[in-house]
Amino acid sequence: MSLKKQYLKSKPLCKVTFRLNAEAAKDAQKAELCGDFTDWKSQSLDMKKLKNGDFTLTVNLEKDRDYQFRYLLDGENWENDWEADAYMPSFVSVEENSVVRV
Repeated sequence: MSLKKQYLKSKPLCKVTFRLNAEAAKDAQKAELCGDFTDWKSQSLDMKKLKNGDFTLTVNLEKDRDYQFRYLLDGENWENDWEADAYMPSFVSVEENSVVRV
């Protein structure tokens, strides 16, 4: 798992590439990115599955903010990004959410 950040010079945005590796995806057929920037599950973003089993997606996020997120596998199981910038307690469960800082 990893987060790749590319800051835009012309806009106050950062292109963040989220990557969920095959080992963490646990043979999932589908992965969705959910978080503050998608109103969580109601507007989740489908990730592209690569030939090696990894999932990836690039999203433009406003700079100078922290965003909580998680991956939803096959519409049932939640997975954190263990290389996230930080972790915060979830507001809906006892688990933590991953955090990306841009």
